[in-house]
Parts: sequence; C-alpha cells; structure tokens
Amino acid sequence: MAKIVFKLGGVSEEEADDVRQLLEEHGFETYETTAGRWHISIAAIWLVHNEDKPRARELIDAYQVERSKRMQQEYADAKASGQAPTWLDRFREDPITFLAVLIGLSFIAGLSLIPFFGFIG
Repeated sequence: MAKIVFKLGGVSEEEADDVRQLLEEHGFETYETTAGRWHISIAAIWLVHNEDKPRARELIDAYQVERSKRMQQEYADAKASGQAPTWLDRFREDPITFLAVLIGLSFIAGLSLIPFFGFIG
C-alpha cells in the first residue's frame, strides 16, 4: 500500500518541484494525486514502497530545514536593502483585496470583543 510522503496543498510550485527532483534523484518510486475538480481529495506525492518512507522523510525534512534558512536569509537581505514589501506596497499592489481583508479582520475582532464591551457599560 502506498504512503503519502509530501502533501502539496499550500505548497509553492518551486518547493513541489524541488521535492519531486529530490525524490527522483534518490531513486524513489513515486506518483502524484491532485485535489480534483472540487478540491476534496488530497494533492500529494505518494511513495510506491512503504519501506522507503523513513528515508524519504529524512531527505525532505533536511531539504525543508535548508529551504527555511535560505528563505529567512533572503527575506533578511531584502529587508536590509529596503526591497522587502511593506504594507503600503501590498496596498498599492491590490487595494481591493487589502481593504477587504482589513474590513474582515476588523469585523471579526469587533464580534469577538462585543461580550467584553457589554460588561463594561
């Protein structure tokens, strides 16, 4: 029976490609499933042979630690050079979505705080 080794939901295409290449380079037999039309299935990379899972997970975990460090360093470099996006940059990029998220967050925060304001007055 096949085992899931890497879920693809919420993963960038770059990271998914890196994991595919990593598994291929180390000779693992894999196949992929998609989330399907209605997104109710699991988009994932599966191992054909169960006994390969511990070794494959070790490789993927090591890759993710390295990727995390690299991404954090890239962000720190961008921030130091002034290239990291700011709130204003995000607003300029997509003002409607920015405002919709801000209004949604304010609404949820307001609903959450109503019980506390009721006790004050």
